[in-house]
Amino acid sequence: MNLPQFLLHAQHGQVEELNLISIEGGIYLLEIRLDGQPKLLRDERGQTLRLRSVEHARDLLQELPPLPFHLVHAVVHEEMCGFAAGPQQRLRVPISLACQW
Repeated sequence: MNLPQFLLHAQHGQVEELNLISIEGGIYLLEIRLDGQPKLLRDERGQTLRLRSVEHARDLLQELPPLPFHLVHAVVHEEMCGFAAGPQQRLRVPISLACQW
């Protein structure tokens, strides 16, 4: 889903939540939940859009109505050390679209 499509869905109240997924190397991906299905935000070429920071995401999303917005991190120590054999829980922290505090 590209940015204009995403903004249209958001303005019509169809977006359930946003998850800003932190990837190793300082890369963030924006996951959009529509009808219970995750979709990644893509650029005009169809490539997954890579954001630089939470502030970069906020700047990009400043036109949005209020939505649930979360910063999501994988549990890195379990990936590296192999602790838990079961399903991995990601760290999911609510953040604001409007400001850093």
